[in-house]
Amino acid sequence: MADFRTPLSRVRGLGAARSGTSHFWYQRVTAVANVPLTLFFVGLVIALSDASFAEARATLANPFVALTLILAMLSVCYHMKLGMQMVIEDYVHDELTKLVLLMLNIFFTFILGAISIFALLKIAFGG
Repeated sequence: MADFRTPLSRVRGLGAARSGTSHFWYQRVTAVANVPLTLFFVGLVIALSDASFAEARATLANPFVALTLILAMLSVCYHMKLGMQMVIEDYVHDELTKLVLLMLNIFFTFILGAISIFALLKIAFGG
């Protein structure tokens, strides 16, 4: 089978897009991290389903709980950004539309993460 890469490309080990391997691994690492973080989140929601606001606020004020939820939000948002980026790059063929969608993807995930973390911290610190 013919190898169409340049000698420099073979030495560096880079593919056509030059970032496919790292993107692949970031997606897999966040997927693995999301398993225990999501299980923690679901367990917390179930545990707090019958709790009052004061009890839920006290639970979220625990530094371990707040930090774990922040890590979950960051990991899920980054994983979502990577997944949507892959879908946009693979299935949108118009370059201008692709560029706009990639920028909106970044803005959306950043805003969603920021709002989620702000809301958690506001509840945890009693604002």
